[in-house]
Amino acid sequence: MRPIRARGEALGEYLRGALWVLPLVAVALALIAGSTLSRVRVPDSSPLHPLAFAGTASDARDVLTAISATMVTVIALVLGLTIVALQVASTQFSPRLLRNFLRDRPNQVVLAVFVATFAYSTAGLYTVGTAEAADEDFPRIAVTGAIVLVFVSLGMLVYFVHHVAHSIRIDTVMNTVARNTVRGLPAPAAPAAAQDGPGPEPAPGAVLFHSPHSGYLQTFHPERLLEEAVRQDAVVAVTARIGDHVVAGVEPLALAWSRAGGPVTDRAALARALRQAVAVGPERTLQQDTAFGMRQLVDIGLRTLSPAINDPYSAVQVLDRLSTVLCPLGARALGDEAHTDEDGRLRVSAAGHRYAEYLDLACGQIRRYGCAEPAVCLALLRLLGDAAATVTDPARRAAVAEQARLVLLDAEAHVRQPADLLPVRELAARLGLP
Repeated sequence: MRPIRARGEALGEYLRGALWVLPLVAVALALIAGSTLSRVRVPDSSPLHPLAFAGTASDARDVLTAISATMVTVIALVLGLTIVALQVASTQFSPRLLRNFLRDRPNQVVLAVFVATFAYSTAGLYTVGTAEAADEDFPRIAVTGAIVLVFVSLGMLVYFVHHVAHSIRIDTVMNTVARNTVRGLPAPAAPAAAQDGPGPEPAPGAVLFHSPHSGYLQTFHPERLLEEAVRQDAVVAVTARIGDHVVAGVEPLALAWSRAGGPVTDRAALARALRQAVAVGPERTLQQDTAFGMRQLVDIGLRTLSPAINDPYSAVQVLDRLSTVLCPLGARALGDEAHTDEDGRLRVSAAGHRYAEYLDLACGQIRRYGCAEPAVCLALLRLLGDAAATVTDPARRAAVAEQARLVLLDAEAHVRQPADLLPVRELAARLGLP
């Protein structure tokens, strides 16, 4: 398989979340379409003649001028509504959700249509001629195209208002985050082994590799690194996990040592392979970072439990979505990954999150902030009951039982009325959780 270049993947991730890419492409297509249609002359005998603009050149200029001015106002309106949606998402849900709104494809498409209409109409002013020109001297079908784009933009404006109103609903936000997080989960049967225990012990003389710049470890693809490790008969252990922040020149990104003992033979080649295998960026992404998706959901739950909002039911809904992420994780191979060569010898090791860490991320903070509300405690126990039904490993079942024990302890310490505490105890007993 051809190795995946980390820099190219990072660029693709940036472009998918850039609000300017589709509008820029739409402007280029609109100018090309306008240039093509401006060369089309429709004779009176053509079936397209009824569709051609029937006014004079002066009328066409007035129409194009009005369309251009109107689209400037509409674009300002769209950008204003987008800023409002971003502000609502940042203050009420989580600032880490802004990237999801920027990556929202309908928003990009709507803005692209409006900008394309403006560019098409403005460029058309150079082709319609003047009032003194003969009627047949200007491209009537091109003016018709501008009018068609206006009706398309009108429909897109109505759709955009509908889409923005729905996109800032808390249910839509949570469903989107949960769906994107589940989509990025590791494969159920990955070729690389994963273990909940520690990674390989570095040999004496292991060489440290640091990140060339500070940031978050976004993705890791071992193919290129595995090839170089085999060539040098070395073992490479990537110590930073996906989502970890690394400081350039301070925190180690990876360790490498020769299987024969001592340092590696070509440190520069391994450093190049490591740069091609990992992507370090200024922010966390959902490409391979399951914990980041869960963090976004937990942030929403914490905001809803804050005294300023005080909405425990929304926290319950967050826990329902978290269960859709935790349950598939129970069947996944988690922990440190071990990538071997064709002879089964360890070549590349990658540090990873363990099931207990995901479980604590989903339950810990929400439990500590919402333990005084019985509804939140019940939702936590339901989540843990679902998680227990999907795991068979004794260590993972022990982690689920420990979280349930903490929920009961915090509920008993903070729920004042025995009648409110009784359903929590009954649910824990019915689920078989201590």
